[in-house]
Amino acid sequence: MPPVDRNQPKRASSSESTYSVMEFMHQFPDDETCLQWLWRRLDSTDGEHTHCPKCGETRKFHRVASRPSYSCDVCGHHIHPTAGTIFHKSSTSLHLWFYAIFLMSSTRCGISAKQLERELGVTYKTAWRMFHLIRNMLMEQDDEPLSGDIEMDETYVGGYRKSAKGRKPAPKSTVFGMVERRGRVSAHVVADASMPSLYPYIGKTIANGSRVFTDEHQTYMNMPKARFAHEAVNHRSGVFVDGDVHTQTIDNFWSLVKNGITGVYHNVSPQHLQGYLNEYVYRYNHRDDLTPMFFSVLGQIRRKSA
Repeated sequence: MPPVDRNQPKRASSSESTYSVMEFMHQFPDDETCLQWLWRRLDSTDGEHTHCPKCGETRKFHRVASRPSYSCDVCGHHIHPTAGTIFHKSSTSLHLWFYAIFLMSSTRCGISAKQLERELGVTYKTAWRMFHLIRNMLMEQDDEPLSGDIEMDETYVGGYRKSAKGRKPAPKSTVFGMVERRGRVSAHVVADASMPSLYPYIGKTIANGSRVFTDEHQTYMNMPKARFAHEAVNHRSGVFVDGDVHTQTIDNFWSLVKNGITGVYHNVSPQHLQGYLNEYVYRYNHRDDLTPMFFSVLGQIRRKSA
């Protein structure tokens, strides 16, 4: 047998993982460790000193044993590391929150709230709320423009469902996406594929001087060409690649999204679809980061501005 330490398991050098579950459990073994991480992240770099709003200057703080907070050594003012974050007023252990973030960031296809319910031993309602907040507050898409060679395309997610009491079935949701080749992606739920729906996203997302590739959809053919070059491939004529003119990169991303939703979630309601898109966009945009994605997501924890 190979000389391994069973008490200190290590990731194999051939593994694609950058942060394993054993490393997570070693670094964050309990709720207290997670609270200390949050305290250092949001309030105190050295873990002891921070600005006291009541004293009006930097003071030394100590951990309060009876509650998840830190108290000023001089005036007794309490600072709660979870206040204003996605953990605010949550009775769920921070350790379980951190583990949920680890699960979402370590999978490539997604994980359902039902599976999280089984993993954490919480109710389905709690599991769904945790995932909803993580997707919409920690994995929210940024507004940084895309540049270089960019592909754009629209797709449709969902389907017609038989509704109760004879109501009209719900149509598919329209999703519009843009992706840099070998770069980042942006995807948003839109009302339809018309010019008024797509142009606002194109205008604020595409950097000047970019080269844009689309299919022959009329909306794209009528785009103003002053800010960027535009080339199209005619799918209706059976042409999918013409030199470097194609939309295969964005098509591959749509395949990831649709296969993930179908295989993991089975069905996504239109009002929550943007959150699921945020999750897939975040994974795609951070796929090549040297920093483990778990820490990238944790790094998005902020307090809501007053």
